[in-house]
Amino acid sequence: MKREFSAGGIIFNKEGQVLLTQHSTNKSWGFPKGHPNEGEGMKQAALREVKEEGGVEVEIINSVGQSKYKYTLNGEEIFKIVTIYLMKYVSGDIKDHDWEVSDSGWFTPDEALKKLSFSNDKTLFKKAVGMYEQL
Repeated sequence: MKREFSAGGIIFNKEGQVLLTQHSTNKSWGFPKGHPNEGEGMKQAALREVKEEGGVEVEIINSVGQSKYKYTLNGEEIFKIVTIYLMKYVSGDIKDHDWEVSDSGWFTPDEALKKLSFSNDKTLFKKAVGMYEQL
């Protein structure tokens, strides 16, 4: 089975809202994330992907955890591991996202929990909210 790795972030702004993005292909709502480039570490990949897909500059606060799941692409089963970081918004405009994102927005934690498409994301999000509230 092929393995795939990605990194991304759960970003909070100073109002306590979280940034969610909608994938342009499958229309699912989640966090900005993506594959590391060659020679790039997971933290570097997460920061870059948040800038590309979320349009914003952020600061990593801590690691939240990993989401692990299987999916099938073109008949091939893929095991994916996504490393997610708790992040703080620094600057930028969420409208400046790339083509991979069809929509995005800042949501309250309650709104975000209802909007997230996947249970793995909801679990990590609940953990991130607890971490954020301890800051």
